[in-house]
Amino acid sequence: MKIGILAAGITPDVLRSKYPTYAEMFAQQIAAMEPDLSFEIFDVRLDEFPESINCCDAWLITGSKSDAYGDDPWITRLCEFIREVDAKNKVMVGICFGHQVIARALGGRVAKFDGGWGVGVHHYQVADNVATPLGRKDIAFCAFHQDQVLEKPEKMTSFLSSDFCQHAGLIYKDRILTFQGHPEFSKAYEKELLDLYDGVTLTPAVAAKARQTVAQEGIDNQQLMAWIGTFLKG
Repeated sequence: MKIGILAAGITPDVLRSKYPTYAEMFAQQIAAMEPDLSFEIFDVRLDEFPESINCCDAWLITGSKSDAYGDDPWITRLCEFIREVDAKNKVMVGICFGHQVIARALGGRVAKFDGGWGVGVHHYQVADNVATPLGRKDIAFCAFHQDQVLEKPEKMTSFLSSDFCQHAGLIYKDRILTFQGHPEFSKAYEKELLDLYDGVTLTPAVAAKARQTVAQEGIDNQQLMAWIGTFLKG
């Protein structure tokens, strides 16, 4: 079974020698749990799109520094691709930008959040009305975003939320699964990002508070990545 990864972003240049790209993070971590899956990466930000939605069995859209509500031609084309995947009832997973652009394509609203940046380790509450394999009501993993899904698509259900992010996880049946946070990010990588953007896009106070959460909080990446792998298999 082949999973198509639509790479909407890439690891910052200064970190490329130490860490895989975002697409590679998913391919490596999911393959370790689901060795029967193979992966093909398409760099959609460079307008490298699959010839057909049928060339892979399921799809995953990564994070990106781009705005999911932007009008860049590749983002518009990606929205069209998402709607086609949805219309053909194929499985799709979205992370951060992927979460947001899927919501946009399917009728939701994405915008810059008035509450500022969500960075560091965040805790999310799992909705009681949605069955998940997570086995707990509080899930923690890394986040790095300023934009959010402010209005979800009508057909999708929010299953993760926090005081900072109302729609942190969205699901539609057994076909679409999205997360605002980054289950592919290790705490070491998150700290590297915080150090890189401290005083640039993040204020020193925001970065310092986020570093504290990274130092003190555990994360549930393994459970989340296991679910993503199983979900992609359908």
